[in-house]
Amino acid sequence: MATMHAHPGHPGGSRMQGPPPLTPWSPDKKHSDRERWVCIYPAYINRKKSRQEGRRIPKQYCVDDPSPQEIRDVLQALNMNVLVELKQYPRERSRELQCRGRIRVQLRNDDGAPLNSEYATRDSILLHLGKTIPLLKSRQAKPQEQSQAAASSSAGQKKGKGKRR
Repeated sequence: MATMHAHPGHPGGSRMQGPPPLTPWSPDKKHSDRERWVCIYPAYINRKKSRQEGRRIPKQYCVDDPSPQEIRDVLQALNMNVLVELKQYPRERSRELQCRGRIRVQLRNDDGAPLNSEYATRDSILLHLGKTIPLLKSRQAKPQEQSQAAASSSAGQKKGKGKRR
């Protein structure tokens, strides 16, 4: 006869305590419930992505490789309720940790009125993110470093196609 035993907890079972897990969506949830908040993935405003890969707005309004932290910072500056989740966009091919992140934003009050009338829709928020993220201080330092690196790396190379391998 096989003996039955209780399932022990996982080793190292003390996990970080975050917000409680989301419950299944239902139409009778209030707009203030996190399940009703709008999801934003960095791929929505990534200039390097095609529409097929998940970009949602025109390239002229997009930024190169936005991070979930940059999106969070911009939305918190608008005094919006923001939640960052470690979720991966389904169309993202890369499984790397820096490619993960989903931002949930509350757009409406419980009565259905927009929290911020200027940013009442997901598209208006995405366009604002595209305009504001390049102005962040963390983004201001990067282009100078990249241009210096490009100048030093191209100095020792020959021009032309060369031999393709």
